[in-house]
Amino acid sequence: MGGDAAGPVPMEGHDFALWEKRVDALMALCSAKGHFTVDGLRRALEDMGEDAFENHSYYERWVAAINQNLIEAGLYTLEELGTRMQVVAARGRTYGDASGA
Repeated sequence: MGGDAAGPVPMEGHDFALWEKRVDALMALCSAKGHFTVDGLRRALEDMGEDAFENHSYYERWVAAINQNLIEAGLYTLEELGTRMQVVAARGRTYGDASGA
């Protein structure tokens, strides 16, 4: 966090999960559409505090920062997001549950 010693950086490859790839694509698309800047994204990440960096993965923090920026940009409200999340949760915990497979 902010210049603290973090130890060695693992250099082995990382097999990205589908949801991580989608977060990366969402960030690129929303940024290209002008919904937020790199500075806005970084501010949202830094505003999360040390606890987020200790307890959440890289892409969990990114999706939270993207969400914060989209709410601030007025694309949707926190209430609209909550309603939509309930609809999605009702589908089931896995893609197989949701698709009936």
